[in-house]
Amino acid sequence: MLVTRLARTSSTIAAAWLVLATFVVPPPMAIAENFVAMPPYREGRGSPDGIGKFYQGREIAAVMGFEGAPWLERPSRASEERPDLLVEELRLKPGMTVADIGAGSGYLSRRMAPIVGPGRVFAVDVQPQMVGLLTELSQKAEFKNLVPVLGDTDDVKLPPASTDLAVLVDVYHEMAYPYEVMRSLIRALKPGGCVVLVEYRGEDPAVPIKALHKMSEAQIRRELSALPLTWERTSERLPMQHIVVFRKSATGE
Repeated sequence: MLVTRLARTSSTIAAAWLVLATFVVPPPMAIAENFVAMPPYREGRGSPDGIGKFYQGREIAAVMGFEGAPWLERPSRASEERPDLLVEELRLKPGMTVADIGAGSGYLSRRMAPIVGPGRVFAVDVQPQMVGLLTELSQKAEFKNLVPVLGDTDDVKLPPASTDLAVLVDVYHEMAYPYEVMRSLIRALKPGGCVVLVEYRGEDPAVPIKALHKMSEAQIRRELSALPLTWERTSERLPMQHIVVFRKSATGE
């Protein structure tokens, strides 16, 4: 009788531990899936220039609307930002396929298109009004290789393995879903393709741009380290902006 009761007690304890372990220790696969599927976004009290959503300690900035297109085309931009130096740093070659993410009015796209021809420039924007401006631009004879693309806030909507180089000028800090957008962009890159982020220098208080619309190089590299990208180089040739270059890792999709 005593032996039987002990055996029953042991079986009951073992069963209880099995049930408890099921709740306390998730399967390793579930942990991995949750890590990939749930980027570390946090909602909180926002600032006037932000959206109240935080990613890796940074509040995401509010998007500049299509009404700001004239500012993108301001005559002083050529001397303030030196897009000619940026184009040199991109090391473009004829036949390349390039993506201008957050292309806006096409300020950079129309500078790249003649260089990469007969290659293409995917000019991607999430605002239909901006895509309308890009469509008008693509109808001009000298920009026939410019392809307007209406993206989503979480997807650039580009074909897989279609792009040699993607450039984001003063746009990454405004992405409501930076992790998802960059994952979709990496899928669009060819093996060994590059992503170039151009952002106003957050370390420099002399740069006359609102704080949320600037990023430090350290923050850029920290955020993109969560992705299958390898930092390649940083150029400080521009008067006010970082040029930070990443290459798609061999483990990238």
